[in-house]
Amino acid sequence: MKPNFLTEVLSNSHPLLARTIADFEKASGNSGVDTRLIADMRETAHSVMRAVNVDPADTTAEELYHALNSIIDSGKLALLANTQFVLLPFTEGPISFNILDVIENAHHQLPFGRRRVDHAQRQLRMEIIRRYAEHDRTSDELIHNLAAEVGLKREEDAHHHDVEYGPGAEEPTPRPRVLMIGDIFTDAFIKLNESSAKIIKEDDGKEWLALPFGQKPPYDSVDIVRSVGPSPNAAVSASRLGLDASLMAWVGSDDVGVEALQHLKNEKISVDSMVVEKDKLTSYWYVLRYGADRTMLVKSEKYRYEWQAPSIKPEWIYLSYIGADSWPLHESLISYLNENKDIKLAFQPGTFHFKWGIEKLKAVYERSHIVVMNREEAVDVTGRSYDDLQSLAEGLHELGPEIAVITDGPNGSYASYEGKMVTIPNYPDPADPLDRTGAGDAFASTIVSALALGEKMDDALTWAPINSMSVVQQLGAQAGLLSRDEIMRHLQNAPSDYLVTEV
Repeated sequence: MKPNFLTEVLSNSHPLLARTIADFEKASGNSGVDTRLIADMRETAHSVMRAVNVDPADTTAEELYHALNSIIDSGKLALLANTQFVLLPFTEGPISFNILDVIENAHHQLPFGRRRVDHAQRQLRMEIIRRYAEHDRTSDELIHNLAAEVGLKREEDAHHHDVEYGPGAEEPTPRPRVLMIGDIFTDAFIKLNESSAKIIKEDDGKEWLALPFGQKPPYDSVDIVRSVGPSPNAAVSASRLGLDASLMAWVGSDDVGVEALQHLKNEKISVDSMVVEKDKLTSYWYVLRYGADRTMLVKSEKYRYEWQAPSIKPEWIYLSYIGADSWPLHESLISYLNENKDIKLAFQPGTFHFKWGIEKLKAVYERSHIVVMNREEAVDVTGRSYDDLQSLAEGLHELGPEIAVITDGPNGSYASYEGKMVTIPNYPDPADPLDRTGAGDAFASTIVSALALGEKMDDALTWAPINSMSVVQQLGAQAGLLSRDEIMRHLQNAPSDYLVTEV
């Protein structure tokens, strides 16, 4: 009975979860840890309910949901001061008393069926582990290992730092909401054996990755990385940095698509704007790794790319790589942005954006608040000299963006805004890069996330190279993405010359 209460409010369907909690209790000498935890949750919940004139013995889930939301309008947030891990089970699913869940439900006016409960569930998972791991009779290592096996201990929980509300604390505010738009893929990273592959460089400087033809060269390893692409990478980056991130991308109804959606949910990314096209495959790419560089074998599936306005209006929209057949979606997006002029557009152009050219994309550039691209791409877009950074930035501004960011590989990055151009060096790598996939996505998305969080542009520029540095130290575009606290720790330890300076 007691484990059922916890499994219900955690929405965890793992078949062994209830058994594992029972094993935890047995390991503690049947000391009633679970009973006290549930009693604490009920006592706190009922106290809040009585304070908002809701009868704990006679209320529906939806009545309770709206009563909790009313706390935000009344300004009585202190009622939710000690509700971090408090949920109650109902037939329609759990109701969260966590202050951040309640704030986001009220702020975004979420309908009852789309209510947030994830902050409370995350806190409850950690509370269960903490109470049993700290018990005198239990083994800390055993509790943590068993918790990981049944989904109580999750790697992504470490990237979230929920606030507490109490006397003297600042009132928490809703997280800025950002919608990412672009294609999603699953990547298979194949590490080539360097004794069976080589690079051939031609006289014109073009390089080719070569393997023995008609033979069976060995490879070292293969790793499958799900839900990647510039926009999904940006969504994970934003979520870990503390934003309310959602993604509009297209997947098939195959197992790869199901796995992609689950990965996004695990990263606390809303999938409400995701589109699943039946009888279609999800795009699958192969990444040939040779040293720290990679060659990608790409095959993007064709989708309908029909625009759907998000159910909750975001403060930012982030547009990046998307398929060749997506032009009608761009037209609908511009119409939506023109109807919602307070939404800021961040544009990180992808392959087909560059192929389409600036005339076709005129309205997109004009509506963009910030555009991010590398130096070679800026030359391609503006037609100006590679050697004149000021001119490149001016050319991008003339297209419409208020902020133009140009990355320049080992030379660092440049940003032009408010009539000035500044530069930031790369953050020093602690070791040789393992894989450079996603470094640019980390850089662009971190700047946009910092701006959405209210940071000044100079500060946003100091965040971005840190996330890029971290990403290249791990395999794939997302494993190394950092939380805001982790970014701050790197900033505190930055070398003295890691500064934004005016050009």
